[in-house]
Amino acid sequence: MTQLAQSKAAVSIVQAAPPLFELRGISKEFPGVKALDDVSFSVWPGEVHMLLGENGAGKSSLMKVLCGAYRADSGSFHYNGEKVEITSPADAQKLGIAVIFQEFSLVPYLDIAQNIFLGREPAGRVPGTIDRKKILADARHVLDSIGFDIDPTIRIEKLGVAQQQMVEIAKAISQNARILVMDEPTAALSDRETELLFALIARLKADGVAIIYISHRMAEVFSLGDRITVLRDGRRIDEVQPGAVSSDDLVRMMVGRSVDMSYPRTFAQTPGKVMLEVKGLSSSSGIAGIDLVVRQGEIVGLCGLVGSGRTEVVRAIFGADKATAGQILFDGQEKSGGPDEAARLGLALIPESRKAEGLALIRSVGDNLIVSALRKIFPRGFFDQGKSRQVAYDLIRQLRIVTPSDKQAVGLLSGGNQQKVVIGKWLAAGAKLFIFDEPTRGIDVGAKAEIFALIDRLVADGAAALMISSEQAEICHVCDRAYVMCDGRIAGELARHELSEENIVKLGMHHA
Repeated sequence: MTQLAQSKAAVSIVQAAPPLFELRGISKEFPGVKALDDVSFSVWPGEVHMLLGENGAGKSSLMKVLCGAYRADSGSFHYNGEKVEITSPADAQKLGIAVIFQEFSLVPYLDIAQNIFLGREPAGRVPGTIDRKKILADARHVLDSIGFDIDPTIRIEKLGVAQQQMVEIAKAISQNARILVMDEPTAALSDRETELLFALIARLKADGVAIIYISHRMAEVFSLGDRITVLRDGRRIDEVQPGAVSSDDLVRMMVGRSVDMSYPRTFAQTPGKVMLEVKGLSSSSGIAGIDLVVRQGEIVGLCGLVGSGRTEVVRAIFGADKATAGQILFDGQEKSGGPDEAARLGLALIPESRKAEGLALIRSVGDNLIVSALRKIFPRGFFDQGKSRQVAYDLIRQLRIVTPSDKQAVGLLSGGNQQKVVIGKWLAAGAKLFIFDEPTRGIDVGAKAEIFALIDRLVADGAAALMISSEQAEICHVCDRAYVMCDGRIAGELARHELSEENIVKLGMHHA
């Protein structure tokens, strides 16, 4: 019997006792949206309770109520069978509740150690000072405990998304949490980092830590979960055992309909003209000698291990990172400028970090949808609010963006709906080549199918797409062909008939 299987058997015995923590009848309403409607949820020591639902189903809202970031309109909390109050994050922290949100809560200009112990810094000998030596030693101890070998004096702004995720995990572990919430923790992790995380979860379970795990990856749901609760439209639909349901059953519970998860498409037999040609591209970010071609009517994958240079390549193509050598040709025209020139020519970049680089979070949904298309919508330079709102309405309807109105602040939308807004702003601009960097990161299965169908429609209508994904199955199911990266270089190209997860791994680890 495996370690996880043993822990699952132990959980069924433990559940005879009262739950470690229980939420009863939780409701929460925002202007125009009922985020939670009479939701009850419980977790026992030493179990992984999977929480599923589409983006906007209420998962994040429920967890924000649990950790005190939101105050429930009604309902109650019970810790070890006794009623307790959670009105602030401090209340939750006293109860041993820690949350690792999908969108990171790190301070970019502080180092790793400072972020891990932010607000809990050890005092120095001189009043009002911090014991820097101790904070670094404690940070190294926590990082070692999760298998993350990195210098704790490195500033967060220097880290990639996967490394920031590991810092968030270290931060939660350092709080000696008894109830740990993980929101899409593997979304930006490599296979090796994911293995380390799963080993860590097994150790935490053995120590009696209760884990609430939000994921859209069915393999994780069934391999890690002891129980599964499904939310839809702010309501609790059901609580089930992993062995009693299939992935199709869970999808139907989540979306209220059947969803085709195979992402079927008609692959390009005879792609059109060359839209993008990159020759010998290098940049100061570490990529070198990049050669690739993307043609009209095809989806080209760019894959490899996390840290192989995939994002650096597309940032250099788009002009966000300056190229130090090589040539970029777009639609037969040489491109040498920055993002402004790229957008003007018809290149679109849907970045990996939508909140940091893809959206103006305090602006409205409508403002974000039209910002990249202002020159196209208003060629004479005169702004027409009515025309602007009509363009936004059409995109909201076309992309099924869940929002009370086009005036809603985009920062208040769920992750999946925010991603649709990022894509929508480039649709409005009439882009001819779309660069997608992890387009389904943190996106539920229903929204994934919609996004891949949208990408397919774009290329069928004559656009081209270059797509980065850490999920090799997505590359294999969606792309016409793919380039595999390793150590900042293209390790090889796979044609449609060669695209398999095995071949991607072989090329991606060729120089390891």
